Amino acid sequence: MIKSLRGMNDILDENESKRFTYFLDVAQNIARRYGFHYIETPLLEETALFKRSVGESSDIVGKEMYQFTDKGDNDVCLRPEGTAGVVRAFIQKKLDKAGGIHRFFYHGPMFRYERPQKGRLREFHQFGVESFGIESVYEDANMIMMVSDILKELGIGYRLQINSLGDNNCMPEYRDTLVSFIESIEDEICEDCKRRKSTNPIRVLDCKNEKCQSLYENAPKLLHSLCENCDNDFEKLKKILDANDISYEVDTNLVRGLDYYSKTAFEFVSDNIGSQSAIAGGGRYDRLVEFLDGRPTPAVGFAMGIERLLELIQMPQELREGYYLGAMDEEAIDTIITLTHKKRATDKAVCDYKAKNLKNHLKSADKMNAKYCCVIGTNEMSNGTIWVKDLENKIEKTIPLKEF
Repeated sequence: MIKSLRGMNDILDENESKRFTYFLDVAQNIARRYGFHYIETPLLEETALFKRSVGESSDIVGKEMYQFTDKGDNDVCLRPEGTAGVVRAFIQKKLDKAGGIHRFFYHGPMFRYERPQKGRLREFHQFGVESFGIESVYEDANMIMMVSDILKELGIGYRLQINSLGDNNCMPEYRDTLVSFIESIEDEICEDCKRRKSTNPIRVLDCKNEKCQSLYENAPKLLHSLCENCDNDFEKLKKILDANDISYEVDTNLVRGLDYYSKTAFEFVSDNIGSQSAIAGGGRYDRLVEFLDGRPTPAVGFAMGIERLLELIQMPQELREGYYLGAMDEEAIDTIITLTHKKRATDKAVCDYKAKNLKNHLKSADKMNAKYCCVIGTNEMSNGTIWVKDLENKIEKTIPLKEF
């Protein structure tokens, strides 16, 4: 028997698929309320796109990409994250030159070759949002409020962590200070951190090694080195969140896992999913469009890992809906199929292709959570009627077919 590859799961279980589609309904509806519209980008991209955007110092590029050479001798990979592809499409469609404000949301599979664990698969699904053309910190707050609204509607509790990563004015000086600190403890840190010291030193603060984390508690804090503009933006962000009753914690070691972020960084975490506690995260990436050869464009966004959220979703009470139609005799089956097709013009309708007794039809209708069970037997065929039972209020009646 051929089985699915390790870390690549089917969304097949009825409960899981209902949660998955319910999440997408909620997230997309809220994104549209915020003025965003849907964008779709390819699963397969040039490897160079992610090397230039995500950064070669990241674990994603260094260890986790599904990368290969295709039959045209092109170096390609399955997308490991969504933002870079959206930025590539934004530039390719010349929206960077058009100016104005552009807001997108997307969802779909991403691929990273890492050790599978609960809520962390090799093929996983993300919902993401990207906004281009707005430099104001109000748009940063807008992103955070959108995530908060989505999680609240799904009934998921969270803690919000925020930080500022500075910009080109304050980051270089901080980077030099941080490198000096790393060098003072270099004999005690892991090999990944030693490598990152030379490529992107701020990413050592994101190391998951417990020993490294304890050492970095004494690292210099970027918040203490922010320039006036970044400091004012961060203070304004906190005021906006306070004014909108969104609780947060300032985490001075929060840096995000990708190289393209600057200024605002944020993560939503849950205490109910084990060690991999992040359920959504994002921030500002004003330099990424320029990194990918576009016209400099301010941008901010976030992404949510859908699999991590499924078990946390509080599903609404499932109401009965639609029609179940069944025949008690073989000669009524064709009539039932025609009536079902007619009902589908306005309602959900399902029919059974086999003749069964009334008791079994009622069981089938109840199992599919139908509101109405509609059955035709010998008497109904003779009289040109159909028997209908409302399974919510238990009212039964027989009505002419022409009125059904």
